[in-house]
Amino acid sequence: MSASLKPADTAETSRSRFAVTPVMEMVVIVGAVTIAVGTYVFIASRHDTQGLIAPPVMAALLALNLVPGVLLLMLLGRRVAMRRAALSPVGGGGRLHVRLVALFSLTASVPILLTVVTASILFQSSAEFWISDRARKAFGDAMDIARESQQQIIKRWVDTGRAMSQDLGRNLPLLRENPRDFHDYLLQQTVVRDTVESVVFSFDAKQGFKFYDFFNQPSDTTFRELVTPEMIQQASRLSRPEVGINEQRVWVVTPLPQGNGLMLYIGTPVNAEFLSKQHFAAEDVFDDYRALQGRARSLQLKFNLVLFAIALLIIGIAVWIALAVADRLVRPVGELVDAARRIAGGDLTARVPDPRTRDEVGTLANAFNQMTGQLEQQNTELVTANAQLNNRRALIEAVMAGVSAGVVAVGRDRQVRIANNSADILLGADQEGLVGRKLGEVAPELDELLDQGRREATVQVALHGDMRTLAVRIAPTGDGPILTFDDITQQLLDQRRAAWSDVARRIAHEIKNPLTPIQLAAERLQRRYGKVIGPEDETFGRLTETIVRQVGDLRRMVDEFSSFARMPKPVFREEAIADICAQAMFLHEVAHPDVKFQLEQDDPAPMLVCDRRQMSQALTNIVKNAVEAIEARPEGMKGGKVVMTVGHQASMVTITVVDNGVGLPPERDRIIEPYMTTRARGTGLGLAIVNKIIEEHAGTIGFSDNPSGGTIVSMMFDAGALAALDHGGAEPELAGEGQLTALTRTRT
Repeated sequence: MSASLKPADTAETSRSRFAVTPVMEMVVIVGAVTIAVGTYVFIASRHDTQGLIAPPVMAALLALNLVPGVLLLMLLGRRVAMRRAALSPVGGGGRLHVRLVALFSLTASVPILLTVVTASILFQSSAEFWISDRARKAFGDAMDIARESQQQIIKRWVDTGRAMSQDLGRNLPLLRENPRDFHDYLLQQTVVRDTVESVVFSFDAKQGFKFYDFFNQPSDTTFRELVTPEMIQQASRLSRPEVGINEQRVWVVTPLPQGNGLMLYIGTPVNAEFLSKQHFAAEDVFDDYRALQGRARSLQLKFNLVLFAIALLIIGIAVWIALAVADRLVRPVGELVDAARRIAGGDLTARVPDPRTRDEVGTLANAFNQMTGQLEQQNTELVTANAQLNNRRALIEAVMAGVSAGVVAVGRDRQVRIANNSADILLGADQEGLVGRKLGEVAPELDELLDQGRREATVQVALHGDMRTLAVRIAPTGDGPILTFDDITQQLLDQRRAAWSDVARRIAHEIKNPLTPIQLAAERLQRRYGKVIGPEDETFGRLTETIVRQVGDLRRMVDEFSSFARMPKPVFREEAIADICAQAMFLHEVAHPDVKFQLEQDDPAPMLVCDRRQMSQALTNIVKNAVEAIEARPEGMKGGKVVMTVGHQASMVTITVVDNGVGLPPERDRIIEPYMTTRARGTGLGLAIVNKIIEEHAGTIGFSDNPSGGTIVSMMFDAGALAALDHGGAEPELAGEGQLTALTRTRT
């Protein structure tokens, strides 16, 4: 590549050749501003003089301001040409652009300057003639003649109206004595005075017009339009005729001497359009002429400013054409240089557009395109081979990204080299991901499997406090093992649910058989020995009633035990929640005398709309869990205690059960899941059923650690929402339930 094509050399050539350009531009700008200010001062100093500025002087000022303007446009075109040359890959410092701009500008400027100066002198000379003293005197004389002509006509009608009114005034007695003679006299006066219409009338502001005599009276509407109250008032006040002229007639209104308010109207329907237009047209023309004289200086300046702007516009267009022509001439060479540089940068698809001409430049462009075509073909073969390798690698990455199983490839140093998105999710990786980190750091359970040398295994990993079960497969390779693993937690849970569902159906069948004998035995004991035992011993009655009631509850529940999620539909009634709590604690108090049970409640005791059977079942299960937690403590520990507190705040009813047992298991977040249990003989359904009952009672349940050891179970119920579910009519209270609460309080 030739050194002349480098942009650095182009810029250096441009700076060395055109270093004087900023100085020239500054000189021209200062000169243009100076000439403009001098022109303004000269014109302002002649503001008080009348008429136009001398046309040669104004033309000289115009030419003097055009010269620096033309130079500024030429310098602007030169600067644009230099900038385009700097952006062009051709080089050469923009000399061709600058020369074409200068040539076109000079070619357009000289004739434009001559034309503008000539047009300015011709226009101003003709304008100077029309606003000269001779033209002004001619307009004034014509206006005076028009005014004199109008005054003569008006005077003639005023004299006619005055003379006729005087003659009629002397003969007013005839109007009263002999109206016919007065009418003949009015007719005679009208004809003699060369008028066509005559009316004798009077006018009152309240009564309007009153007509006494007339000849050829115009229509009533026309008369009222012509003879206005203002015209009558003016004639009466000044005692002289008032004249009206329009395009159709001339009329006079004058008071009759000693007529006591009588007025005379005379009119001649002639073509008076000439008279009225003559007056107004002459006035308008004269006013326009005087305005033209006042604006002559302003029009002169505006005309020269327009010539100045047009001249600069034409020269600017010439500069723009010069730039366009230069670009068109240099473009083929620039395209060739640009394509050569793109190929040098690695873009082998660069081509020169097909030349429109078959000259030397076109031949060079064709040869260049053939050369670049051969280079591109050879490069394509290399790129195709590399693309096949990339496609295979991309396919493997796409497969890894699309599978749900986690895939991790580790090196011999146990550092993760490859990990897909599923692996990041299953192992709970942070934003940094797994790649580049030690396997023992991100998944110690998987790292332990590698130490054991096993190919397949099932491990549990902790993810955000939750235990996940992963099925892991290990494939050893020369660079290190590849681990694939999938989350089977839900699968195992589904299997347990299916197994327990079958077990639940079998247990329900086996439990249902002995319920009837138990209930019948309890009822028979109650009938046979209820009368033998004295009334002071209430324990036998309460125990047998409890057995009967609990057997009935078991009978209703056992039908749906096989599908614990479908609990019996609750029947909501308003109940004393403290009594339900006392019953739940009483059953365990009798069975576990070594555990202290305590019930605390607000005063007054809160009421709650609930299903008594389901709520009793839930509370019994929670107290049972508390007792079992106390019994699971190490041997030798004494002082087991279960405290149940019932309270209410606003519309919320709270029940809290506190024990001092072994506390919550590690899987505390899953203890309400079905079939989740930490006890050897537990079914895992108890807390799941409790949670569903509480949810159906618009409540929530929570588990927390007791600071002194043990567990705190908190239940909250929305009493307001439950009140809307009340079915009405509380269930009959079983005998002894009211006393049961009092008894429990006494014992605690």
